[in-house]
Amino acid sequence: MARKSLSSPGIFPAFLAFSFALLLVFPNPIIAGGHDYHDALRKSILFFEGQRSGRLPPDQRVKWRRDSALHDGSTAGVDLTGGYYDAGDNVKFGFPMAFTTTLLAWSIIDFGRTMGPELKNAVKAVKWGTDYLLKATATPGVVYVQVGDAYSDHSCWERPEDMDTLRTVYKIDNSHPGSDVAGETAAALAAASIVFRSRDPAYSRLLLNRAVRVFNFADKHRGAYSSSLHAAVCPFYCDVNGYQDELLWAAAWLHKASRKREYREYIVKNEVILRAGDTINEFGWDNKHAGINVLISKEVLMGKADYFESFKQNADGFICSLLPGISHPQVQYSPGGLIFKAGGSNMQHVTSLSFLLLAYSNYLSHANKAVPCGETSASPALLKQLAKRQVDYILGDNPIGMSYMVGYGARYPQRIHHRASSLPSVGAHPARIGCKAGSRYYLSPNPNPNILVGAVVGGPNVTDAFPDSRPYFQESEPTTYINAPLVGLLAFFSAHP
Repeated sequence: MARKSLSSPGIFPAFLAFSFALLLVFPNPIIAGGHDYHDALRKSILFFEGQRSGRLPPDQRVKWRRDSALHDGSTAGVDLTGGYYDAGDNVKFGFPMAFTTTLLAWSIIDFGRTMGPELKNAVKAVKWGTDYLLKATATPGVVYVQVGDAYSDHSCWERPEDMDTLRTVYKIDNSHPGSDVAGETAAALAAASIVFRSRDPAYSRLLLNRAVRVFNFADKHRGAYSSSLHAAVCPFYCDVNGYQDELLWAAAWLHKASRKREYREYIVKNEVILRAGDTINEFGWDNKHAGINVLISKEVLMGKADYFESFKQNADGFICSLLPGISHPQVQYSPGGLIFKAGGSNMQHVTSLSFLLLAYSNYLSHANKAVPCGETSASPALLKQLAKRQVDYILGDNPIGMSYMVGYGARYPQRIHHRASSLPSVGAHPARIGCKAGSRYYLSPNPNPNILVGAVVGGPNVTDAFPDSRPYFQESEPTTYINAPLVGLLAFFSAHP
């Protein structure tokens, strides 16, 4: 289970200082002679087709996958087919699925114009998520937040097409609140409504109206879903950080999508109560603080929203906390230069934090501003440089010369912790493979028979070492929320290598 402008004073000396710091922190980086970022972009989006649950469409490109979980929701009398498997298992967890959808939408909003022919596939990836989230929120006052018993699922190693584990349906409602997962779901629907505003206006309106309803439910019935559904969602996607950040995050996306004053007023009124200034250097499926600050800061930098100034100060603090040599970084770096945070599935931090670096650098560029960090400043160019360094590490510029994206480069992980990839496909082995019969494939030293192209795994440890082995799930398991922000990063660098 995977978890968790040059005209400004001080910029040029800062550039030299930071470049020197980069050499100190990232000694002897392996340069591969440039990457094909567009190829990596194509593959990073293709990955989502390998994670699809439900009935697969005629234009499905990952051919070794087949229909699966076609009765999801039936035990509760609802249709919950579709959506994404979060990682290498066969459970549908609503919290990370909603965050994945939000970040895919943000990737398109900020970087879609440089996706070229892959834009249509990125939009399809968003819609596969939102179509499911619309089903999960179809009943007012209820959000279905998980399908599948994680303990039952994790005790088996079987293809999603063969699944016979418990498909228990879990929901939140007025008496069993879950402001965290409901808030993230509202954020995803609101962000996606922007993606579809000109592409499909009716669908966009449906998404926005549903986002409003789900947000109102989340705000009115406050509480953490990991309290209401502790036995089902913990320790898998337990909300350790609290639900307050998701309420602000949802309000920020609703403000961006609707431009309604009520959401601006909500953000200003609740900034302190909902602890906007907490853990400003964290961003992921559990903690939205850095994302909130960067997203809202765009309006400040455009000169439109002085009342959000404190969010920009938080965003600046977040940036400074990441920069080696400019301040005391609150983020650890491996000897090879990879951002590293303890807790497993480290690439989720690498891609999410790098996405924010790049997004903020673009906002700064348009405003001709830099980030003040102590006695120096960080220019937009520095932020892009650091984000690009992380992307290049993922694609193979690292001490062991390993691309951590499956199917990209000459050397990539062969034994990823992923049931569907590691077991023979239905096409190759039509007969059912039972719950425990799959164990021999899990323990096999052989490469996975099905290449899950575009999957980015949890990645190396803090010493840049990587065990290419299924049991080491924290390093070898891919997740949707590792890939979602990477889509935006690769889109930008494909046009600005």
